[in-house]
Amino acid sequence: MAVHPQGSRGSPTSDPEEQGNRTQASAAYHRIKADVTSGQFEPDQRLRIEDLRKAYSTGASPLREALSRLAAEGLIVSIGQRGFRVPPVSIDDLRDITNTRILLETEALRRSIKNGDDEWEVRVVASFHRLTKVEAGERVDFAVWEEANRQFHAALLSACPSRWLMRFYGTMFDQHRRYRSMSIQAANERRSVHDEHQRIKEASLARDVAAACREAEMHIRRTAEIDEALLTKQITTR
Repeated sequence: MAVHPQGSRGSPTSDPEEQGNRTQASAAYHRIKADVTSGQFEPDQRLRIEDLRKAYSTGASPLREALSRLAAEGLIVSIGQRGFRVPPVSIDDLRDITNTRILLETEALRRSIKNGDDEWEVRVVASFHRLTKVEAGERVDFAVWEEANRQFHAALLSACPSRWLMRFYGTMFDQHRRYRSMSIQAANERRSVHDEHQRIKEASLARDVAAACREAEMHIRRTAEIDEALLTKQITTR
């Protein structure tokens, strides 16, 4: 006798209300994640369910599911029975995240360059073109720039064959975004992020692994240097 799993032969695995909650939880997860990593919430800020319900027009249950998922990823902090809060920022945390991102990104870039084909080259060129158009604007919206920046870095690494390496890299990219928003939105005329991206792109397409990894590391460390200066200034002016 054949045994059919629950939900087979047309039986739904969940009712419409449960499916609706999952959809709301997924939407809340992405919205809160974007707001946390872009600096819309202050470091150490308490994330109160009632406040979030009003801000996102979402029920308490989907919000708690979204917050629990974000806490599991380390993007927010669970404070036991007292709810959730945004992680603090610190120079030590910045350095740790920076070093870990460099370790993962340069390894993924090395593998991607070695495995990249013509389609990979097209993705890199196209994503750099989109990023260039954003960076050429007089007033750059951070959210728009950040998405174009994410797509460019993703294209560079898109030929990396390691699923686990890319998964860990994605986590660190998100963690680094909170600090990245500080440096990009700070005025700094001495830095040309566009030129840094161009050097990474050119070295990658030339299949110069050493140069591409070196440029990528310098690019990430430059952001960290600006962030560290900003954090040091904040600490000394308290």
